[in-house]
Amino acid sequence: MNSEEYDRMYAQENSYWWFVGRHHLVLTFLRSVYSNRKDLLVLDIGCGTGAMSQKLAEFGYVVSADFSPHALQYSKRRDLSRLCAADAMRLPFADKSIDVIVALDILEHLPDDNAALREFQRVLKPGGRVVATVPAYTSLWSGHDVALMHFRRYLKGEVRSRFETAKLKIEKLSYAMTFLFPIVWIVRRILALKKDREPKASIVNAPGPLNGMLIALLKSENALIKRLNLPFGVTVFCMAQRADSP
Repeated sequence: MNSEEYDRMYAQENSYWWFVGRHHLVLTFLRSVYSNRKDLLVLDIGCGTGAMSQKLAEFGYVVSADFSPHALQYSKRRDLSRLCAADAMRLPFADKSIDVIVALDILEHLPDDNAALREFQRVLKPGGRVVATVPAYTSLWSGHDVALMHFRRYLKGEVRSRFETAKLKIEKLSYAMTFLFPIVWIVRRILALKKDREPKASIVNAPGPLNGMLIALLKSENALIKRLNLPFGVTVFCMAQRADSP
């Protein structure tokens, strides 16, 4: 991403409904399997400006890794100390050394997402888990994706195929950000028609009360995702486990 997008993320990642809702979804599932663990080694790959890493600290020790020096500089501002410059397709970690990998909207940035998933499988301990989100549906492609330097968007079946090929056993696979899908689809379609518009991430400021309502809506949706798989959405959510037993 360009520096302007990192500026925006750093300013909004702890308050903006999109980020808050996504972080809550990840924490919901991690707490369901690691509610009493505080000794895990967690890799936050593609950590961005570090807000998710701060939240993951409740489970133990967090390594905040990113390919971008800009991202690591912002993460350092959050007083994160375990920072690592890393390429997700060639992780600088030993085999079977990581308990949990969190990969939020990182796979779409990689020219070879399959290589990254093989690396995830390699560095996970037996029984270790990866929690990932990726953007859904090519039909939602717009200047938002160009600004964020995406290579692709995904269908749920494509996510399943990639994870299973990498020998990662899927425990949960669902679309997310479902309630807001119609609005996002319309906005992205309009943006895609504006050929002369400078590509920018479609982060629209929401007044405080509206932002709070959207956060509450997404938290309700996350509780629903815990019980069933939603049929469509702006995001694909996946939790998978290294196939061999601990």
